[in-house]
Amino acid sequence: MLTRLSIRNIVLIEALDLAFGRGLGVLTGETGAGKSILLDALGLVLGNRADSGLVRGGEDKASVTATFEFAQLPGGLADLLDDADIEIEEGEPLIVRRQLKADGKSKAFVNDQSVSVGLLREMAGYLVELHGQHDDRGLVNPRGHRALLDRFAGADTARVAAAWTTWRRAEDALAEAREAVETAKADQDLLLAHLSELTALEPMAGEEARLAETRADMQKGEKLSGDLEELRHLWEGSESPLAALRVAARRLDRIAPEHPLLAEALASLDRAVIEAGEAEDRLASAAEALVHDPAALEAAETRLFELRALARKHRCEVDELPRKMREMRTALESIEGGEAQLDALEAAAKDAGARYRAEAEALHGARVAAALRLDEAVARELAPLKLDAARFRTAVTELPEDKWGAQGMDAVEFLIATNPGAAFAPLAKIASGGELSRFILALKVALAEQGGAATVIFDEIDRGVGGAVASAIGERLARLSADGQLLAVTHSPQVAARGRTHYMIAKSSDGTVTKTSVALLDEAGRQEEIARMLSGAEVTPEARAQADRLLEGV
Repeated sequence: MLTRLSIRNIVLIEALDLAFGRGLGVLTGETGAGKSILLDALGLVLGNRADSGLVRGGEDKASVTATFEFAQLPGGLADLLDDADIEIEEGEPLIVRRQLKADGKSKAFVNDQSVSVGLLREMAGYLVELHGQHDDRGLVNPRGHRALLDRFAGADTARVAAAWTTWRRAEDALAEAREAVETAKADQDLLLAHLSELTALEPMAGEEARLAETRADMQKGEKLSGDLEELRHLWEGSESPLAALRVAARRLDRIAPEHPLLAEALASLDRAVIEAGEAEDRLASAAEALVHDPAALEAAETRLFELRALARKHRCEVDELPRKMREMRTALESIEGGEAQLDALEAAAKDAGARYRAEAEALHGARVAAALRLDEAVARELAPLKLDAARFRTAVTELPEDKWGAQGMDAVEFLIATNPGAAFAPLAKIASGGELSRFILALKVALAEQGGAATVIFDEIDRGVGGAVASAIGERLARLSADGQLLAVTHSPQVAARGRTHYMIAKSSDGTVTKTSVALLDEAGRQEEIARMLSGAEVTPEARAQADRLLEGV
């Protein structure tokens, strides 16, 4: 609830600090005293448009600070603060501040953390519910009517929401599977052609590297074989170096015994013959090893070309071709098994849809029954509020299937007809300012505070009525505020007398400067103010006596 309101330099208010409590608080004062200024100031912290005209003349800036306290922070409000990274401890007050400069620029703060004005507007619905002459939010807005009716009915909307989520997921899964099968079918011929190419080639992981290495070896052997052939011609035959060495060794062998040096030479020549023989053997082995098959080289090159061409076609590496084959086989298998999968998903979606319809229809029945009870409850409140010719109806309308959702299959709107025989229409389109406020009051009483903000404000709900009607309004306002906080700007002494706290708004001038002030009245002050409201400019003893009777009668 709103516990404190601090205003600085707003129009006629130079500095004002107000404390508010639980129950019904009434604000009174002469016409033009500045009651609307208080509401305009409060509107700033609720995210209303900043108007530079609100800044007090001669001042550079103005500010409004509102403090709210909660036994437990509303879930929706807690989510908004959490999304904005604003931490608030349990029991800690929520302080909303708005600064406004004379050039029209403004800043907003929540617990001294800078925030957007948009966040203030989102928070407003959890903080203050204002009903006045131009009410376009709160109970007048049809967007909240369904939730109010559900709370009035005590309906379990969670079951419908859960059934809706299950149904949507089943439908999404079915749609995704259908799309996959349709896409696969459209590509089936192409998949078969591609798979046929890959299957014919049957690529293997690592094959490209192996083929490239084999081809390189063959190409190297092809080059070396020519050189070896020349060496073979040079090494073989009667005139080869090895043959000449052997002839020399035989001749030296015959004369070596004649001199020691010749024996040594023969030993060296024998070693040369042996080494040359070994070289001849190794050249023969190398020639045999490097013998290549031109057909094998051509086959390796052809397969390597085909693998790389296919990889370019599928825009992948050669080593990825086996994976491509597996993916294509899987896609083709999904086409074959797709119909069976679709049948299962269709059955699941149909079952989920049936469960949602059953839950939504049960909720529809609960809403229709609750709507009748609510209509009767509101009707009982209309006559005492001088709206006995009016009729109220809660319209529960089944929506087309494409409009169904987590909240069910219904649209809910509160309608009124102000005159006998007149057609029903939305609240805001038929009721005048005073009538609208009284309709809202009747609806609030009937709903017994189902939902709504922490603080409710009625601005001149008693305009144009008096006597018994004003007394009925005061009694209902007091009843509504019993377990919460309600503020009423009023011109009616009958309503003012019901207030738990009473604030008087006054305007004063020293001839050059005009100021608006607000005072919390004590019992004597309340008696005098209510007497003034009863008698006018001059307070008579009779008015004071009547004021006493009003105060004693509540």
